[in-house]
Amino acid sequence: MNKNQKALIQAIIDAGHVDEISRPDLKAIGRQLGVSTAWLQKRDELKISRGVYRIPTLDGSKSMPVQPQVESNDSKVIDLPVSNENYIPESDPHFVRFGHCKDVESIVKSRIFYPTFVTGLSGNGKTFMIEQTASRLNRELFRVNITIETDEDDLIGGFRLVNGETVWHNGPVIEALQRGAVLLLDEIDLASNKILCLQSILEGKGVFLKKIGKFVAPAEGFQVFATANTKGKGSEDGRFIGTNVLNEAFLERFPVTFEQEYPSPAIEQKILNKLCSDADFCKRLADWADIIRKTFYDGGIEEIISTRRLVHIVKAYRIFNDKAKAIQVCVNRFDDETKQAFLELYDKVDADFQMPSEDQKECLDSHNFS
Repeated sequence: MNKNQKALIQAIIDAGHVDEISRPDLKAIGRQLGVSTAWLQKRDELKISRGVYRIPTLDGSKSMPVQPQVESNDSKVIDLPVSNENYIPESDPHFVRFGHCKDVESIVKSRIFYPTFVTGLSGNGKTFMIEQTASRLNRELFRVNITIETDEDDLIGGFRLVNGETVWHNGPVIEALQRGAVLLLDEIDLASNKILCLQSILEGKGVFLKKIGKFVAPAEGFQVFATANTKGKGSEDGRFIGTNVLNEAFLERFPVTFEQEYPSPAIEQKILNKLCSDADFCKRLADWADIIRKTFYDGGIEEIISTRRLVHIVKAYRIFNDKAKAIQVCVNRFDDETKQAFLELYDKVDADFQMPSEDQKECLDSHNFS
């Protein structure tokens, strides 16, 4: 390795890059130094994915030992303790296995690290399926609800003030890593590029905590699932406002994507029967939802009834003991045109259904169980 190449590697390390670097960042550092970066980009053994490169050591070998400098401060650095709490999700007796449940179960059972992306429209049981699979297999699960504000401190951890002392506090990702647990990144498509701090973790390599100078390797059995309403490419039809286009290198670290559909009417009826003793009403609701979804996919309406929404309806029925009211208050969240279309479609599966009168509508519109 010549002088310019060594200077480039040192500049990359000084810039805070630990394991890898993207092509834009690499070229920017090269321009600042006035040196070529082509030699690094041409080495096949350094390519992690398209436009992402592993950082070689200063002696030219392909793996860089993780030795970033840790800033000196008065913070109290402690060994990373593993919490004694039990994080196995509670079993829900109302859960019904369907869709990709068997696939998710196989992945968790295998204990082979295999990051999995689960996508599908809202309210079709993606998160519930993963939580209940962990419960069924007696595996701990750490769920992180991702937002645009989620950053490295939320995921990895950071310093907290405890009894007047600044101490390190593990984030959920570190807890899951250490315990060999299932990590669930819920609504991952709401994330910003701050989520890229998980790159090395998604490769199964663990993570170096720069702030305290410690490396955390994944314990055996560690697994990552991510759920989203989109495939990380943004919401093309505008239904899921706030979703973002995720970095391609980040998405590439998920080897498999499961597309979760709504359950069939028969399965959906089974789900509702666990919550409601009126089997006939449950069947009509499942058939109604099926008609709405077919109409939605054909472009006839702009909204859809989710499995979650049907569960809301049967719960409302148990509370009010009134089918029409239960349906009405649970579709109040939709605009008037959609709400009217839904009620008219329900009339097609239940000839005895009485549409609410105008006086009833005024009363019911003040209740919204969305």
